[in-house]
Amino acid sequence: MSVAQAVMEIPAAHQLNVFGQFDCNIKKIERAFGVTFVNRGETIRLSGTEEAVGKARSVVDTLLELSRRGNTVTEQNVDYTISMSFSEKSSDVLEIDKEIICRTISGKPVKPKTVGQKKYVDEIRSKMIVFGVGPAGTGKTYLAMAMAIDAFKKQEVSRIILTRPAIEAGEKLGFLPGDLQSKIDPYLRPLYDALYQIMGAESFINNQEKGLIEVAPLAYMRGRTLDNSYIILDEAQNTTPAQMKMFLTRIGFGSKVIITGDMTQKDLPAGTPSGLDVAIKVLKNVDDIGFVYLDNRDVVRHPLVQKIVKAYEDYENKQNSKMRAKEHEEKMRKPRG
Repeated sequence: MSVAQAVMEIPAAHQLNVFGQFDCNIKKIERAFGVTFVNRGETIRLSGTEEAVGKARSVVDTLLELSRRGNTVTEQNVDYTISMSFSEKSSDVLEIDKEIICRTISGKPVKPKTVGQKKYVDEIRSKMIVFGVGPAGTGKTYLAMAMAIDAFKKQEVSRIILTRPAIEAGEKLGFLPGDLQSKIDPYLRPLYDALYQIMGAESFINNQEKGLIEVAPLAYMRGRTLDNSYIILDEAQNTTPAQMKMFLTRIGFGSKVIITGDMTQKDLPAGTPSGLDVAIKVLKNVDDIGFVYLDNRDVVRHPLVQKIVKAYEDYENKQNSKMRAKEHEEKMRKPRG
């Protein structure tokens, strides 16, 4: 097989960002495609098979463009761009990067980082109710929060309501000190963290005191009608079918609802069906309700989280296959009437 070569120019100002510390990004690209990089100042010589060189060059070009746009090139960027290159879609990474939802209090842009996340954001914009389902680290809650804050700042809605099922609310929380709010705050802490990062603590507290931003357990939604609001139900896999129905029937005019959940992390008592599972089955054909399913490819936390999610997916698929095979075997053993 003939060896192909390509020459690239990478300005010194972008080399550390693109190459990574100790050239870790370049080494990852070399392993992924079986190519070799030789660095001579701003000139990079790339060698390998023609196909591999083409893909590797495409990845580096994409990372360089991300750097030119002011992004810090992360390991997640490198991994995702490599995976997209195998389906000839590395240019999609740049299309995704164009969209900025809002900026954090420190000025950092909040944007989708994967095709799945981009679809999630697009569905939120176009549908009244959106179910975002996927494993930990896929940005379900954070992106929903960013969309809500952006709509609130643009005065598209008059308030934001963030809620979670506090499934332990009851005698199991009785030993904790303080009033009811103190007992349920630990369950709502991830929502507060995202609000502080995007909106800033002072702005959040001011709006919360005015009643324009509400963070509350799901039980507080009963008996209310929520008009002109941006409503986020987080950890929806821990709702019961009755709770989910109650929540969905609170929605009023001018409201937008995002429901997030992870099917693999249910904390309900054994044998209790999940309201998220039931809602997806019941509402799958209802107009103006969107469903977005994220997977391990959309994980934007530490790359090890992506590997953990994938390992659990593989394990659960094997267990399900064994269970189906066992059921089939038992069925075949039963004597026929």
